Amino acid sequence: MVLAVALFIVGFVCLIKGGDWFVDGAVGIAERFHVPELLIGATVVSIGTTLPEVMVSAGSALSGHGEIAYGNAIGSIICNTALISALTFAVCPGPVEKKSLRIPVIFFFLAAALYCAVAYTSGSFSRLIGIILLVIFLVYMIINIIQVKKLPAQEDPAQEEQPAKKETLAVDLIKLIGGAVLIAVGARLLIDNGTKIAEALGVPESVIALTFVALGTSLPELVTAITSLVKGHGALSIGNVIGANLFNLVLVSGLSIALNPFTIPQSSLIAGHNASLVLDLPVMLFVMIFMTIPALIRGKLSRFQGIVLLLIYFAYCVLQFMI
Repeated sequence: MVLAVALFIVGFVCLIKGGDWFVDGAVGIAERFHVPELLIGATVVSIGTTLPEVMVSAGSALSGHGEIAYGNAIGSIICNTALISALTFAVCPGPVEKKSLRIPVIFFFLAAALYCAVAYTSGSFSRLIGIILLVIFLVYMIINIIQVKKLPAQEDPAQEEQPAKKETLAVDLIKLIGGAVLIAVGARLLIDNGTKIAEALGVPESVIALTFVALGTSLPELVTAITSLVKGHGALSIGNVIGANLFNLVLVSGLSIALNPFTIPQSSLIAGHNASLVLDLPVMLFVMIFMTIPALIRGKLSRFQGIVLLLIYFAYCVLQFMI
């Protein structure tokens, strides 16, 4: 048990460092070949911060642990929204750019509608559903890239004064590959030891995935949020979190389902009904609605929203271990 916990923590560390190296390497290569910065953020960085969820969920699905694959994706969305983003604008509320949020928000709720429709009607995700979710991901990326390319080129005088990159292409490639390897190792440690801890404590795998594993794989977004907060730009992480939430539904879940279709976990019941359908999916939808709709209407996030979301996340975690 002690060894499993230690390896579980090592897995967290590998995911954090691996995600950091992967993003740094990918951004370095993109900048070297003069890819626009906005395009880098919309594609490479967003995918990079979601890689831990991708590796954990895909690995779990392939090893037959569908509950971890399902719980990690849904739990990460709840964690990103009700903990990471909420913490950011509870401490430092501020304005958000409505235009930049519209497309990811629309795509998220379209994907969520499909996901929930399948969950509540059949309770089983077929390979076709996984492929459809992956197609939604590709369409979103294409639209995002087209929009960025349409933006007028802007020259930053300060950028011209910056010294040339110190890292060589070889260093960037080593970071990219090394980061991917660390993420893979960390994901495997989380899956194997998370399962052992759950079995030892008698806690369902889905609960571990919805709480501890989800928090661990959301650490890249947490680091981004804290960095933005320290620099006085708390609202900057909101768009990244919404994009990561979308990727959790269409990329993480889509890939996991396409690799190995699974059913909704039925490890616990609330009032005689599947706890996942009564608690997890409704909480996921509510926290996203509560965060995004006011932001799209008013163009800003309030401290009240952050405090309410943090309370919801605390209550949600407590309920997970009570049912």
